[in-house]
Amino acid sequence: MQEIIVSTNEAGQRFDKLLAKYLNEAPKSFIYKMLRKKNIVLNGKKATGNEKLEVGDSVKLFLSDETIEKFSKVTVQKTKQKLDVIYEDENILLINKPVGMLSQKAEAKDESLVEYIITYLLESGQLTEEELRKFKPSICNRLDRNTSGLVVAGKSLLGLQKMGELFKERSMKKYYRCLVVGEVKEKQYIKGFLYKDETINKVMISQEEVIDSLPIETEYEPLWTNGKCTLLEVHLITGRTHQIRAHLASIFHPIVGDYKYGNRKINDVYKQKYKLESQLLHAYRLELPELNGELENISLKQFTAPLPKLFERILNEEKNNKG
Repeated sequence: MQEIIVSTNEAGQRFDKLLAKYLNEAPKSFIYKMLRKKNIVLNGKKATGNEKLEVGDSVKLFLSDETIEKFSKVTVQKTKQKLDVIYEDENILLINKPVGMLSQKAEAKDESLVEYIITYLLESGQLTEEELRKFKPSICNRLDRNTSGLVVAGKSLLGLQKMGELFKERSMKKYYRCLVVGEVKEKQYIKGFLYKDETINKVMISQEEVIDSLPIETEYEPLWTNGKCTLLEVHLITGRTHQIRAHLASIFHPIVGDYKYGNRKINDVYKQKYKLESQLLHAYRLELPELNGELENISLKQFTAPLPKLFERILNEEKNNKG
């Protein structure tokens, strides 16, 4: 017999969700059979699995150690990547993601920011492999592999859920910095509809609603221009896949270095001059709304992530280059 005492990281979820995490190799049919036969009980009583868990609840598994070991496997993919931590408390972690790093795995063999975060928490003693059987820290927002900047991770269930809600509700403001082709003189607010063209694996922008399209809103302001290129601060109001890249390209100001949506000829010039291999797009600043309760310590705070060194170098050289 094994007993699990529900902690804050497990509370608030359905009982069967916890069991699916703890017995992650077991078929659902096995879990529900054990519930029916009272081989798994909640607070000493028969349970159906749809109960909402509270802190201090007792979960008892009247199963052999061999059975639990068979159905409960924790795979830890430890990494050696050092993280650039912008902010950390008991609930959240803010990382300045470098260019080239995946936010989440695309394939099983991949290493992503999620694996780097779990390794960091394990090595710093903030997490144990046993705790990973019931709760897995993860990220709340994603950036493209070749986009750098702020990614928010939840270290606790509270942090993961609450920060995820802020992104979903758009109550947290997200600002990016990017270098675009051409001269932009004024602050603009643009709208449109975004849809994916599966035949070319790109998102497309339309001014009219089309089948399977989603509404998008983007606001941008020029910080400086040399006539050939402009540094923009972009307020990402809606957060669709490739929204900034595709939306700016649609108004003839593609991001420098973006071969998917940008100008190949211009990108080749920057590649030859600076060895630039990725788009100059960086998730620069987050502005949080008023928060109460356990996340009150970050209420109304702003967090910024420094630009990558190559990005800074290109800006410094291009700012006064009017040739």
